[in-house]
Amino acid sequence: MPAKKGGKAGTEDAEQKDNSGYYALGGVAVVILYLAFGYGAQILCNVIGVAYPAYISMKAIETRTKEDDTKWLTYWVTFGVLSVFEHFSFFLVQIIPFYWLLKCIFHIWCMVPIENNGSTIMYNKVIQPYFKKYENVADNFISETTDKLKQTAGEMISKVKST
Repeated sequence: MPAKKGGKAGTEDAEQKDNSGYYALGGVAVVILYLAFGYGAQILCNVIGVAYPAYISMKAIETRTKEDDTKWLTYWVTFGVLSVFEHFSFFLVQIIPFYWLLKCIFHIWCMVPIENNGSTIMYNKVIQPYFKKYENVADNFISETTDKLKQTAGEMISKVKST
């Protein structure tokens, strides 16, 4: 391919590289607008909150270090607590303006690759104190429920065998 007049053969590539930032910024703007005003913003928000963390969590499982496992387990605990809270307070979704955009920003804050990201802060300041406070109650409930389920399953198996 012949060079362009004036020796500008490489400038076209440089201009194209410079434009990639604008494309990325435009893509981010579209996602933000869609989360704020789009139909089905919940799906996009959940994809953003699950896709990258799931991928990185799988990579963390494959490493030998414990730190990345702990980091992503902390994210998933925070994600789970938010999901349960959201399920029982679904009316907040309707009354908080731009809820899905705010939730997506929260997810991004929780997964940002820094030492004290959102999930670490939320876990240490909110989730862990409640966990420690109610850990024995939860353990007893789980143990009693498991024992009852085992007993019921055993009785059902005995009835099936006797018939």
